Amino acid sequence: MTTNTTLLARRSAAVARGVATAFPVFAGKAEGAEIWDVEGGRYIDFAAGIAVLNTGHRHPRVIAAAKEQLDAYTHTAFQVLPYEPYVALCERLNALAPFSGEAKSILFSTGAEAVENAIKIAKAATGRPGIIAFAGGFHGRTAMTMALTGKVAPYKQKFGISPAGVYHVPFPATPLDVDVSDSVRALQLLFRADIAPSDVAAIIIEPVQGEGGFWPAPVELLKALREICDTHGIVLIADEVQTGFARTGRMFGIEHSGIEPDIITVAKALGGGFPLAGVVGRAAIMDAAEPGGLGGTYAGSPVACAAALAVLDIIQDEGLVARANEIGATMRTALERIAQRNDAVPMSSIRGPGAMVAFDIVAQRGTNTPDAETTKKVVQVALGHGLVLLSCGVFGNTVRLLCPLTISDALLGEGLDLLERALVSANA
Repeated sequence: MTTNTTLLARRSAAVARGVATAFPVFAGKAEGAEIWDVEGGRYIDFAAGIAVLNTGHRHPRVIAAAKEQLDAYTHTAFQVLPYEPYVALCERLNALAPFSGEAKSILFSTGAEAVENAIKIAKAATGRPGIIAFAGGFHGRTAMTMALTGKVAPYKQKFGISPAGVYHVPFPATPLDVDVSDSVRALQLLFRADIAPSDVAAIIIEPVQGEGGFWPAPVELLKALREICDTHGIVLIADEVQTGFARTGRMFGIEHSGIEPDIITVAKALGGGFPLAGVVGRAAIMDAAEPGGLGGTYAGSPVACAAALAVLDIIQDEGLVARANEIGATMRTALERIAQRNDAVPMSSIRGPGAMVAFDIVAQRGTNTPDAETTKKVVQVALGHGLVLLSCGVFGNTVRLLCPLTISDALLGEGLDLLERALVSANA
């Protein structure tokens, strides 16, 4: 009989330990906002595959679109024989681009691949070598995106010195005691001490930091970055891999600010569970790379493109942008109430736009002192109650809520009840 225990033993023997797994539970099947493990245990999913399943597990329209494409062809390599789903998806993404003027797109397979190629495009467009990112940001695990990621452990441990030409400035966040003026001063100091702005190709930022703790980028910071980029001819890249496709209550997280980026990177929720990513940018910038300089054997898989076209239809037809705001309001109301309970673990800084909600677990009420150990306990206790939950944050004390945007009110309520039980049980 296949059990979680037997599969965990096989995993330990066969899989390299460099890939971590949050829980010793193996998926058996999933539907909507629910998962059942191989032993039949049921869980409400507040992780959504790390913000991939905005349209839920196995949405019928996504599955139908993928099956229809499977019956036609599965692969030709777009660089060999192109296909309509790729072109159609780029057309749709161009129409959704959160900036004015003509847009063009290119497709890839993973978020890291999208970010890596956005950097290549920015360098080609500007002829410059330097890139500026933010401390606490996460952009991937490839050599270049690992360099961009502003967190050493675990992403850079044992991997040596990162590629040259990448610089970091502080990101404004309450626990770090950093504000917008600190970030801007650090950027100006960087220009004086380490790299001239005329040598910077791009500044990349997440509209809401993901792994860094779900801290939204302040509008004042984004405005300052836009002005700096305009002044010095620098490309502004919004990394929308986690914030994109209705998660924040807008199609893209950057839209909350009114600031227009030059390029956005997308992935995760775009494919509805199929590996797919892309770069969407101003046409003149996107056309800077020479033919053959960009691409990938599996980049823009026709099956994933078909699924993504269905995802975009679902977001529109089911009103998932508005639904994200409804879900977020329900979550924040519940969290504010739980935070008042004396028998729950101490909580602070309930935050996040739309259904990209998080809070911190702290050592004592009324403080920002992080409690990473209790956070780990809450996540594990929640699993025992039947709720899949993730933590994150610079100090490992942030609990993030990322349920599918298609979740029913009943399942959302049940999940929040399980979260409350975990927050109380972990404090016992």
